[in-house]
Amino acid sequence: MKKTILISMLFISAYFFQACDVYDNYYADYDPPSPPGNVVVVNGNNRVDIYWDDNYERDLAGYNIYYSYSYDGKYTLIGSTTGNYFIDYEAANGTTYYYAVTAYDYNGNESDLSPDVAYATPRPEGFNQAIFDFRNFPNNSGYSFSDYSVVRYDDQRTDFFFENYNGTFYIDVWDDTDIQDMGSTNDIYDIPYAPVSGWSTTKDAIAKVGHTYVIWTWDNHFAKIRIKAITPDRMVFDWAYQLVEGNRELKPVKSQSERETLSISKLNSRIREKEISRF
Repeated sequence: MKKTILISMLFISAYFFQACDVYDNYYADYDPPSPPGNVVVVNGNNRVDIYWDDNYERDLAGYNIYYSYSYDGKYTLIGSTTGNYFIDYEAANGTTYYYAVTAYDYNGNESDLSPDVAYATPRPEGFNQAIFDFRNFPNNSGYSFSDYSVVRYDDQRTDFFFENYNGTFYIDVWDDTDIQDMGSTNDIYDIPYAPVSGWSTTKDAIAKVGHTYVIWTWDNHFAKIRIKAITPDRMVFDWAYQLVEGNRELKPVKSQSERETLSISKLNSRIREKEISRF
């Protein structure tokens, strides 16, 4: 009998303290969680992947994700999640979005917006594209980012072309275009930004499988390619092309008539507006 009473007392005591804990955490807590930290974004094709560090509050319930068209603009709710990862599938290529994340608890308390400057401009991309050595296959040796198409090496739209020069492989560009080898990468997403210096002075780069190359196009856009395979006749690559014309670090646009005179070098305080969907 004493044992039963003891067990009952222990159960009642445990229930009492548990209830107090629930009350403290979910009913009497008016303090919001801390804003999530280390928010980062990854550009994609009509999508943006958003990551952040986990919060560790005991009563954390989840996260809200917001976007704006400027860092100090109004932020609109686009989704919620219990994890630390979210994909904005409604992001449009060529539009810049700023993202912020909040944390909320089971009592509905929501943190301030994350302070990180996290923005992305989605852009088109392509995979397993092939071009061929310009000496043997001139009509299929160049690539035009603006048209997403294979063109002749000497076409006015050509941004770069492939060359097999006595067994050494090159990516060649026009005199009004720049290229830089960014080194070995795991995939096309490893290089998030174009460099501001270090462009090739010879207007070409040795083509290496697994390397990513950034190209500064003649019409003032940034693009990148990552080589997946090379044979004596062709080069296979993935690519991404930024639709939005540059910023203050980019070179001036050259007109089409100017380009026609050039030669090919290798031949020699934010406000959050909570809305459910994007308008």
